[in-house]
Amino acid sequence: MDFGVVMQTDPPATRLVETMRQAEELGFGYGWTFDSTVLWQEPFVIYSRILAATQRLRVGPLVTNPGTRDWSVLASLFATLNDMYGNRTVCGIGRGDSALRVIGRRPQSLAEVAACMRTVKDLAEGREALLNDVTVKIPWVREGRLPMWMAGYGPKALKLAGEQADGFVLQCADPDIARWTIGAVRDAAGEAGRDPDAITICVAAPAYVGPDLEHAREQTRWFGGMVGNHVADLVERYGTHGPVPRALTDYIKGRDGYDYAHHGRAGNPSAEFVPDEIVDRFCLLGPASAHRDRLAELAELGVNQFALYLMHDQPQQTLWAYGQDVVAQMGQSGIRPD
Repeated sequence: MDFGVVMQTDPPATRLVETMRQAEELGFGYGWTFDSTVLWQEPFVIYSRILAATQRLRVGPLVTNPGTRDWSVLASLFATLNDMYGNRTVCGIGRGDSALRVIGRRPQSLAEVAACMRTVKDLAEGREALLNDVTVKIPWVREGRLPMWMAGYGPKALKLAGEQADGFVLQCADPDIARWTIGAVRDAAGEAGRDPDAITICVAAPAYVGPDLEHAREQTRWFGGMVGNHVADLVERYGTHGPVPRALTDYIKGRDGYDYAHHGRAGNPSAEFVPDEIVDRFCLLGPASAHRDRLAELAELGVNQFALYLMHDQPQQTLWAYGQDVVAQMGQSGIRPD
């Protein structure tokens, strides 16, 4: 199993760069960040510093979206970093949440996600693409490579990921939900004539290593609130008795709006509706042995990477504990081909 670390681009950027450098030393293969440029600093500027400070770490947004940047700009950003540092970027992409909602826009449609994935990948890898009814090609790209990993929860999003994406990102570490989503992605890939096993599966969730479960839950409860934004969209679209498992939808019954001022933060008051049982299912808590057990279960379901969020009061301690007690025992040398 590969391991990644997910962080917000809070200032100072130098601290984030140093944490990513430490993560590489501890055996992590991927460095991810949020991409919400009103709430946090611009990630692509910081990726250049991370790549310069590391040797093999792959970096990218978890996740970007089709709406906040022109697609030619997005492709050129990735292509420039790859030209400078050797194809070490990955594009995590979804419909968008905080990046769009805080500027008064709704998440993008799946049709827009599909077109953006295709266009940005083609341009960043040096192929022609149709953009605004004009055929465009970035002339200086040579042997560019940009894996596209799509995040999603709903049936239509999972179908699109299986049909088109190089990887699938599930922001939730619940094995039952992972089993359903991974199965749907693989089924769609097979129906599209693709090799289901060629799609990289990444699970992303907070991890908190330590014996105090009550404190760990309070530090990671924000994640259930963040996931709840996407679940609320699914319930609006499919209802509470539709194709989405109730294991994912039932818990938002007590949700009453969401304040993005606290997005992705420990102590987020908008996540008070999230019960302990959901925190335990969605996140990895407890001693390192409990983390290894959950990760082994996820690996059996086909998960290739676990990307851990470090938005709590013990980021360095958790990073170190993972490096010593999880990555060292469960990780693999090198990076899985995309």
